[in-house]
Amino acid sequence: MLSLFARHFRNARVGVFNQALRFSSQIGENRAEKGLVLGLYEQEIDTEEPRLSSTAIHFDAKTDGQLLSLIKECNLKGKLGSVKIFNNLDPAIGSVAVVGLGLEGAGYNELEAVDEGFENVRIAAGTGASALAKDGCTQIFVDPMEHPEQAAEGSGLATWRYQANRAKKDRKPIPKLDLYDSAEVDAWTRGLFKADAQNLARSLADAPGNQITPTSFAQAAVDALCPCGVNIEVRNKDWAEAKNMACFLSVARSSCEPPIFLEISYCGDEKAGRPVMLAGKGITFNSGGLCLKHPEDMAQYRASMAGAAAVVATIRAAAALSLPINLVGLVPLCENMPSGMAFKPGDVITAMNGKTVAVHDTNNAGRLMLADTFVYGQTTFKPKMIVDVATLSDGIIHALGGAASGVFSNSDFLWSQMQKAGAISGDRVWRMPLWQYYTQKVTEYSNVDISNAGRGKGSACLGAAFLKEFVPCVDWVHLDITGVGMLKKGAGIPYLVNDRMTGRPTRTLIQFLYQLACPEPQSQSALVKKAEQN
Repeated sequence: MLSLFARHFRNARVGVFNQALRFSSQIGENRAEKGLVLGLYEQEIDTEEPRLSSTAIHFDAKTDGQLLSLIKECNLKGKLGSVKIFNNLDPAIGSVAVVGLGLEGAGYNELEAVDEGFENVRIAAGTGASALAKDGCTQIFVDPMEHPEQAAEGSGLATWRYQANRAKKDRKPIPKLDLYDSAEVDAWTRGLFKADAQNLARSLADAPGNQITPTSFAQAAVDALCPCGVNIEVRNKDWAEAKNMACFLSVARSSCEPPIFLEISYCGDEKAGRPVMLAGKGITFNSGGLCLKHPEDMAQYRASMAGAAAVVATIRAAAALSLPINLVGLVPLCENMPSGMAFKPGDVITAMNGKTVAVHDTNNAGRLMLADTFVYGQTTFKPKMIVDVATLSDGIIHALGGAASGVFSNSDFLWSQMQKAGAISGDRVWRMPLWQYYTQKVTEYSNVDISNAGRGKGSACLGAAFLKEFVPCVDWVHLDITGVGMLKKGAGIPYLVNDRMTGRPTRTLIQFLYQLACPEPQSQSALVKKAEQN
């Protein structure tokens, strides 16, 4: 992965790099407190000598063995995610966090479908950086732990916080992150870019519905993408009416907030041919419409635009990293509200491709918006493939929880690439069925062509079957991210904080696009051999 990606990365403009880091890191100028994260591998036997990372070994030598002596004295075992802070070991660094890396030599775990070597580094770097930030450090140096890109991802995600609505005096400074004792700056910076992109998605998804309306989301997208050289067209309601986007507009008319349709274009390689189309569901607040959601859960549906946020963040990262690929991003934006203008259960709408759609559940609004988006994108841009990202159904939560995004695809190749991307990024995906059984459940109606709800159980599969009817002749991947892209609850991914929006699966999408853009053999652990065997 390193060589070709590094060549493309070096072509990225310095201005883009600086702008991206300023956006997500919110780095302050106070550098009085400095910290250092160092890795310690897990001891398989209690009597075994502690095994430090190569960078920690160098640091220990600088302290004349004091670090190792303290580790032995405190009986640290290197258990993954454990952390212990020592002070005054180095005159230039106030605090040193020794973090557990788990067992040395970890690689691809087929049962868990993740590269544990990469993920352990993210967890360790994130745990250590977060502990030092809580201890007051404003500049944190991070041990690359043999995987600097993943160390940057973990520390960048763990130390970032959404604080836009806190009083300025109560906001905690987000520390500056630097690579320690390593020349692998390119890999480290790539990791910061990926973390930065996910943090952008987190900030958009976590903003309250009165602050991120369709119009303000569009402005945020312009602010994030234009400095990276990405072209963005902001279309209004009149444009959507001229395009006969009846499904999209039927949802939008329920709110006094005007709908917006974003067209985002990134040309990374003039020779790359037809673009990859990314579509993101952008309901900036989803009350469920007349089929109202439960009040106690409704607040988190400000993140019904998490798919749109991930698309914007992914294209921003692709531009910042100068990926040699052509992308078009389509994002329909509106609110779904109960009102006298709201569309009603039993309504029949004619989609942009002429199919008649029965509205059997106004809560299933996202698939209506994406239907028109798919038709418009295919007729206008002739994409080589479509990838859509949406918080489409609560059913995927019951199936997968927060462990993985549900993936539906009509292409085995694209599924294998997405699975590989999830294993490398640590943000996993899981394939769900796209069978004719579900198609029949949404299409076998006597009076209309298709229902936006369908019959019976399996809401996630029925939602995917609905979307499938609007991509008749192109390779397509649908990611249902309802379980992963909204509030994080409970265990899992320790470098993301609980009860806040996650920004997932932004890094998986970035990795997926890299694999399409740079399809060279990647010697990144046993995962590659496994993928080649398949």
